[in-house]
Amino acid sequence: MAAFVWTGLVTVLALLVYFWTIGQVARARHVLGVEAPSMDGPPAFQRMLRVQTNTLEQIVLFLPALWLSATIWGDHLTALIGLAWLVGRVLYAVGYYAEAKKRTAGFSLSVFATLVLLIGSLIGLVRTLLGI
Repeated sequence: MAAFVWTGLVTVLALLVYFWTIGQVARARHVLGVEAPSMDGPPAFQRMLRVQTNTLEQIVLFLPALWLSATIWGDHLTALIGLAWLVGRVLYAVGYYAEAKKRTAGFSLSVFATLVLLIGSLIGLVRTLLGI
């Protein structure tokens, strides 16, 4: 595990970001009076819920791509790209919480980071298969 300490740290931080979005939804339910199991409520609640849901959708792609990349390209480079994903997710959340129109930059950054990890992993795997 010591070989992937930075990637491991990014993984823990990604899970903490997701946990934070869960907490935001729980807090919004309490403050805005949206009782479970309702998934509907005022726009502020819907934005909180959408951030949590979208982060879940994105983390499913991000984490495998992160670890594949780490095994192929190494810990440090992969962790730096992973940090871009984290920054993007936080920017997405903060922007979306304020107003739906403000989510684009953070969303774009996190999707771009995932694509870099995924495409980089694919390139590395194909190179390995071809013996390059």
